[in-house]
Amino acid sequence: MILETERLILAPLTVEDAPLIYPFLSDAEVMSNLDQEPIEDPDEVASRVAAQVEEMNAGDAAYWAVRHASGAFLGYCEFIDIDKRHDRAELRFVIERESWGQGFGSEAVSALLAHAASEGLKSLVASVHVGDNRAERLLEKLGFKTAGYLKGAVHRDGERRDRRLYGLEL
Repeated sequence: MILETERLILAPLTVEDAPLIYPFLSDAEVMSNLDQEPIEDPDEVASRVAAQVEEMNAGDAAYWAVRHASGAFLGYCEFIDIDKRHDRAELRFVIERESWGQGFGSEAVSALLAHAASEGLKSLVASVHVGDNRAERLLEKLGFKTAGYLKGAVHRDGERRDRRLYGLEL
């Protein structure tokens, strides 16, 4: 399903989007707040995107490419670990570094929240690296509440990093 906002178009991710996603996944600064190291191999990104498309086709996840109304690729959002029995999923989002601070993340996630509610989801969770203040502010602005703290949950760059969990009842 294609979602539209005032400035954005969120369309289901396709394998053709892999070359557009590669710059995100290979950017150390963008990846600094995600659970993995930057990916240097474009073929690995292409394989990952193909697997995500398969997950969507199976109904286990939903991935959207986020584009500006002008057509510029800005990022991607996703619902993963969709639990149909309990009507919940995990939300993740990434916006290109050059577009940080312009409200695109908030606009995209707001559209996803409305879509989630219309699809019958009852709750969403999101987790962020402690210290990713932009993501934490965005989630809080949209009504997410702190739901937990995972000490040392991620091993990155030779250290253990903490994650903060957020939850939202729809």
